Amino acid sequence: MVNAEHSVRGSATTDTRMGAARAALWLVAAVLAIRQTAAVLRQPPGERLTDLETWIGENGVLHVKGSLYDTDKFTGTPFAGLVLKPLARSAEQSLGVAWTFGTLLLVVGIGLVVARALPGPVSRRSGLLAAPIAISLLMLSLPVRNSFYLGQTSIIPVLLVLLGCFAVRGERSSGVLIGLGAALQPTVLLFAPLLWFTGRKNAAVTSAGTFAALSALAWAAMPGDSWAYWVHHAAGAGLGARPDSLANQSLHGALLRFGLQGPLEIALYVALAAVVCWFGLRRAVRYAEDGQLLLAVALTGCVAVAVSPTAWQHQLLWVLLAVAGRVGKRASDRMLWPVLIILAMTLPGKMLLPNMAVLHPVRDNVLLIAALAAACAVPFLPRTSPYFRRPVPTEYATPAPARWALVPLLPFWRRVLSRPNLLLELLVIRVGYSVYSHIRAAATGGVTAAEEHGRQIISMEQALGLDIEHWVNHAVVNAKWAEAFFNFYYTSFHFVVPLAILGVLYVRRPADYRWARSSLAFATVLALLGFWLYPLAPPRLMPGMDFIDTVHGPQDLANPDYGAMTAVTNQYAAMPSLHFGWSLWCGLVVLVIAPKLWMKLLGLLHPLFTVCAIVATANHWVLDAAGGAAVVGAGFGLTYVLAGRRDLLVPKGAIPPARTESAVPVPAVPK
Repeated sequence: MVNAEHSVRGSATTDTRMGAARAALWLVAAVLAIRQTAAVLRQPPGERLTDLETWIGENGVLHVKGSLYDTDKFTGTPFAGLVLKPLARSAEQSLGVAWTFGTLLLVVGIGLVVARALPGPVSRRSGLLAAPIAISLLMLSLPVRNSFYLGQTSIIPVLLVLLGCFAVRGERSSGVLIGLGAALQPTVLLFAPLLWFTGRKNAAVTSAGTFAALSALAWAAMPGDSWAYWVHHAAGAGLGARPDSLANQSLHGALLRFGLQGPLEIALYVALAAVVCWFGLRRAVRYAEDGQLLLAVALTGCVAVAVSPTAWQHQLLWVLLAVAGRVGKRASDRMLWPVLIILAMTLPGKMLLPNMAVLHPVRDNVLLIAALAAACAVPFLPRTSPYFRRPVPTEYATPAPARWALVPLLPFWRRVLSRPNLLLELLVIRVGYSVYSHIRAAATGGVTAAEEHGRQIISMEQALGLDIEHWVNHAVVNAKWAEAFFNFYYTSFHFVVPLAILGVLYVRRPADYRWARSSLAFATVLALLGFWLYPLAPPRLMPGMDFIDTVHGPQDLANPDYGAMTAVTNQYAAMPSLHFGWSLWCGLVVLVIAPKLWMKLLGLLHPLFTVCAIVATANHWVLDAAGGAAVVGAGFGLTYVLAGRRDLLVPKGAIPPARTESAVPVPAVPK
């Protein structure tokens, strides 16, 4: 009876938590949907639904004059134009609202179908949470956001294919839906071979026949437009933006960006497209026969993206569906592929990779590379693999007892003994720093407020006897060797030392790496709050105070933009000083972890030299360094409160090969 009651209570608690989690996720999805809809509808006419507004006449009434392709702005098929022509009598305002809400419903429909199409076996938790997560990811993705703003129809073929593969019954109904999608977006016809080679031959024939019939209908109704699309523009290849622009994420666009043109480019494009079709469709058929039809649909869509003459951003939703595949035998590697795809589909390439010339070919073709990788290279696990449901588990350690009973506050934040996936870690660090840079640059606050806060800092330092910045700045300028040294130190070690420490910890002390990384992340996030709430002019930008900017040279204080430096970084993100904060983090980590006394002392020199450099170069006030120390202390404190002590209790025999000196071994219990 006791066990039965305990089981019932545990089940009720689990159901309550699941219900709360599901409600929270649906709330997030609803907020994202409302935000996206409002962002479009708030835009004035002329700045929203820009592709749809190619139909707008002088009096705000939609109409069509001449050929659909006279201006090269309409990029759809003639059948798409035939379907849209009845809208010619609608008013722009009502059409814009209806179009936006219609797009929203299409996205929700895709999310619901995808949630039902997940390859089994699927746990009850995954099944309940899949729909709101799928809708949220769709709302955040670049193709959906692009479709909302442009008023494009590219979401419709995706939904038609998904409905044809997962929702309707009967091969003929499935074929009709997929053929209709192909009439709107011709590369969807690649799903016909997938249907054929997976035994659904009637559906394949019906889809091809439907595509041919609808295209013929459009040709009969609009022969001139059909000739312009299929012959003059080679199936739409010459429509819209320039085919060599970054917006065209297809093999054809990439080859043009690499400088290839003419017959050589066409021959190479056809050869590569044939290879991608061969490998991609074979893999799609194999995964469909394995019971992963959603993954097979995603791979076929990725093939269509790659081989299409033009694959604009609003047509790349297929790549996001590839997140359904499972990659990696270890549980710690399982999140790499989903995170890669989600970041690639939600963030611009410049946020994923640094601005280095050698990386530009990758950065400019991130979405194409993701599509090609999914279609031809990524080793997705088959359902027959023993690792499909049960990957190699991750080894966790128990935090050592803390002084307070509520620590750790998040007991599910378990400390991992093994190293995290390196590629995933580098990607998260890069994206995190990009987000930090964007927020830091946006938190300007204005010149007047920043200078007023500067005067407040001066008053506080005078009251505390800390106003030494002017004396130190001029003393260093008069000693040229000191000026050169501090300029070099200020510009050279801000990023190098923290990254070097993280690299050493990753290789030698993986458990401590996670502790140190989390504390640094918390400190950086708290610093962003300071930049937002308290914009502060550094000494070098305070007018009339005779500070000398030794690093950047003289600044035109009469110009609020302060020249080119404003384009590089936010000039008023001085409080707290992360130059000092990150250096202090380095010193404290070395002090705690380094085994030798000389190493600890050497580590403490870095924050000492840094605080001297930021004051001597007139880039920070003394109190800025105090603010940097405060956020670093708060970062370590949050890590302690949420995850527990740095020391871990590790049972004997569970310590991985990498050194984990912070672990406290648990003695064996005598029998």
